[in-house]
Amino acid sequence: MAPHCRLLAAACAVACTLPAHAALVENLTTSVTAMALGNAVTADPPGIDSVHFNPAGLARIQYDMESQSFFAASIRSNASFHTPPGFSIGGWYDDPLSGTKAGPVRQAMYVPTYGMPGWRLPGVLIPSLGMAFHKEGSPFTFATNSYMAQAISIDRTTDPNDPARFQGRQVQLQRLVYLSPSVGYRFSDTLSFGASIPIAHSAFVVDTHMRFPNELLGVFGSLQKGWCPESGGNVIDVFGFGLCGGGREGMVSPFKKAASMRLEMTAPFDPTINLGVLWEPKPWFALGAVYQGGSKTRYSGSYEFRADPMLRNFVKGLNSSLFGPIAGAVLGLPTSIPEVQHGNLSATIPFPSHLQVGIKLRPVRYVQLNVDASYARWSDWNALTFEFDQSIRLLEVARLYGIPDSTKLKIPRGYKSVVNMGYGLQLFPTQSLALRFGYEPRKSSVPADKIDLIAPLPDTKLYSVGLNYKFKSGSDISVTASYMKGDFNAPANSSCNMNCDNFLNVIYNPFAGHDVAGDIKVHYVGFSYNHRF
Repeated sequence: MAPHCRLLAAACAVACTLPAHAALVENLTTSVTAMALGNAVTADPPGIDSVHFNPAGLARIQYDMESQSFFAASIRSNASFHTPPGFSIGGWYDDPLSGTKAGPVRQAMYVPTYGMPGWRLPGVLIPSLGMAFHKEGSPFTFATNSYMAQAISIDRTTDPNDPARFQGRQVQLQRLVYLSPSVGYRFSDTLSFGASIPIAHSAFVVDTHMRFPNELLGVFGSLQKGWCPESGGNVIDVFGFGLCGGGREGMVSPFKKAASMRLEMTAPFDPTINLGVLWEPKPWFALGAVYQGGSKTRYSGSYEFRADPMLRNFVKGLNSSLFGPIAGAVLGLPTSIPEVQHGNLSATIPFPSHLQVGIKLRPVRYVQLNVDASYARWSDWNALTFEFDQSIRLLEVARLYGIPDSTKLKIPRGYKSVVNMGYGLQLFPTQSLALRFGYEPRKSSVPADKIDLIAPLPDTKLYSVGLNYKFKSGSDISVTASYMKGDFNAPANSSCNMNCDNFLNVIYNPFAGHDVAGDIKVHYVGFSYNHRF
């Protein structure tokens, strides 16, 4: 085909692609080369990074080699909170969070066998190492690689009064592949197959303050304000239901901090499988596909709940009255709430399976275009259920809202599976130099009515630039810089993972009735060095 015809075919391929959809946190920190090309590398797998993106690409490595890389990344997430006209939570109107903004965000890294370190940094720096082995004349190439398959890190502990602390003072989700035995097999001059078994250490940490701006809680607080004197005591109340028995600290408010919670879990050994195929019938054309298997990752770890005086004293006062214990028994309330409750927990949190297909077009020697489409099953995250080794007294209070089992905490997510497009462009001004450009519009797997500050991931756009330089010795270096940004605007009662004020939306809507607007920004810089040995 003539060069100008190939260029026309490339343009048509782009014009006919599906509308851009998106991902959640996959492929954001996996490969220096892939990031430079909008993660559109399935039909042109990048060296040892083929282990993840398409293990069939390993068959193109015809020598022993080592790959060293590192990346630095920072995440910034902002949010502001405002109450619209007519705001009321059970007769309460003046929420102290109204008109505030979230504070600075920092990053951390979960260190396997150690845990979360105490330091907080403006970004993280992660190294990785991969190796490939090929015997001359053999159709097989073997490899292993270490890389970050999934990561998000948000730390808001710098400001103790950050309003966003009620939905994640610290959120850490990471999946670190530390070993990935892999093989690529060259079936013919044009067709290759590959398989890899990534073995990962996964970590999940949520540390948050909690409050419950709920209509029913507001009604209780209004009753107390009308019945209980400012001194906090009422003799008649002792012979009633004990609404005033908790004193001033037991006066209920939907806007008070009620508790804090920390969950820290890991899955140290979690293998999956990647299967890939690569067809290269012409030097200027290739097709690739990879299936990355998911898993029902079983986490285990520890928890700690700290109850503030409000609910502790309210329950104490209720059970110190004549009819309060009877009312508490009917409502399923606990007889007491300890200040601290801790123990062990477990949870099954799916790692979604992922399918990606791609095309490579090089219509002329100086230009190459990559286009990929991917699909990840984030719909598996419909709800996350955490199982505790005992009844959590704070959760016993939630029986009022139809939550029967206080040994489990079910956090609704409602995520969806979508298609994601990626586009990569390479220019080759010389035989040794390649200039890279990437664009990835990522339509969020978090629907607009499910967004929150635990996962502030709206539709985003990822822009990347990079270069690769090949030395005469056969070694090469790659450098990449990327920027991703997305905005969200959630009017009051639009996301029942964050700001609904319906009667039963207690878990979990800490910004009930608020208009919440925010954004997320990710900056990334990566460097890799590949050499033969």
